[in-house]
Amino acid sequence: MMRTVEFDDIETPIGYLDLDRVRANARRIAGYAAEHGFTWRPHVKTHKSIAIARMQLDAGACGLSVATLREAEAMATLTDDLLLAYPPVGRPKLDRLVGLPARIDMKVALDALPVLTALSERAAAAGRTVGVLVEVDMGLGRVGVQTPEAAVSLAREADRLPGVAYRGVLFYPGHIRVPSSEQAQPMAGLADRLAKILNALKEAGLPPEIVSGGSTPTVWNSHMVPGLTEIRAGSGVFFDKEALEIGVASLDDVAYTVLATVVSTSVPGRAVVDAGSKSMTKEARGAANFGFLLDHPEVTLAGLSEEHGVLDVSRSSWVPAIGDRVRIVPNHVCVSVNLQDALLAKDGAIHTLLALEARGRTPWTG
Repeated sequence: MMRTVEFDDIETPIGYLDLDRVRANARRIAGYAAEHGFTWRPHVKTHKSIAIARMQLDAGACGLSVATLREAEAMATLTDDLLLAYPPVGRPKLDRLVGLPARIDMKVALDALPVLTALSERAAAAGRTVGVLVEVDMGLGRVGVQTPEAAVSLAREADRLPGVAYRGVLFYPGHIRVPSSEQAQPMAGLADRLAKILNALKEAGLPPEIVSGGSTPTVWNSHMVPGLTEIRAGSGVFFDKEALEIGVASLDDVAYTVLATVVSTSVPGRAVVDAGSKSMTKEARGAANFGFLLDHPEVTLAGLSEEHGVLDVSRSSWVPAIGDRVRIVPNHVCVSVNLQDALLAKDGAIHTLLALEARGRTPWTG
C-alpha cells in the first residue's frame, strides 16, 4: 500500500527509496539470470514490502524467498511460488506454515532430520505436501549438512516421508565477500564442492529439481557455479555500502538511503544527524564506520548512539547547517529497512509512503 505525501512534510529519519533505481536493479538481475539459464527468486527479507516484491515479479522473478512466516503470509498474496529459506522449528511456526493457502507451492530449506520429521507429521495431518530443499554448508559454517553423504541421507528421508516431497538443495555462499574481481578462485571452490553433492544425489537416484544458491556479493559471478537453477540475491534490489566496496554496484545503482536531518554542528569537524542506531544499526560488517553520505561520499557516519548519528566532515568542503537534509548509505541495507515503520518512496516527481507489510513476527492477515 502506498500513500502520496509531500516531501517537506516528512519527519526524519526515514528510509528513502528511488523507485526508478529499484526497477532498474530488478530488471538487471532478472535479465542476468535469464541470460545464464537460471531464474531469480529474490529474498524479500531485504525490503519486507508487497509493492517492491511486485516490482521484482514484474521484472521476471520466478517466485520469492522468505525468512519468516509473516513474510510468507504477506507474499502469498502475490505469488504461488514461495521458498522458506529457514527451518520451521516449533509447533506455532509449523501451524502457520501449513495454514498458508493450499494453492501455494511451498518449499522449505532444512538441514536436520528432527525438523524434517516434525514438518512431515504436521503437513500430513493437514492434508498437504510441502517441498523440501536440503540445505548444505558451502563454507560459511552457519547451517547446512556437512558432507555429500549427509545430503543424500536427508534427501532420502524427504523422499520417503508423508506430507513432504524432496525437491532439491539450497546453499548460501555468505563466506565469499571479497571484491567481485577476486572471486574466481573461491567460486571455483564452491562449484567443486557443489558438484560433489550433486553427483552423490544423482548416483543415489535423487537428482535435484531445484538447486538454489547465490547472494548479492556474488550475484554477477553466479554463472561460475554449474548446476544452479536459481539465485536468491535479495539486497541487490537496493544495494548498500558493502555492495559498493565489493564492486557489484556503482553509486548510481544505490536505491536505498536513510533520509536524516542535521541537528547539531557544535563540535569542530563533526555534524550530528537524527539517524542513530535505531534507524541505521551498528552493523559495521568489517568497516571502520557505519555508512556515508550519498551526495558527499567523503563524509562518513563515524559514530552511532541510539538517536544520534555523528558525521565526520573533516575531509569535506561541505559545510553542514542545522536543518540540512542528507541521505546516508548504510553498510547493510536489510537491517536498516527492518527498523523503519514505512519507507518514503520517490517515483518520478511523486513521493509516497510505502508500507512494510512483512515486517515483524506476528501473523499477517492483510
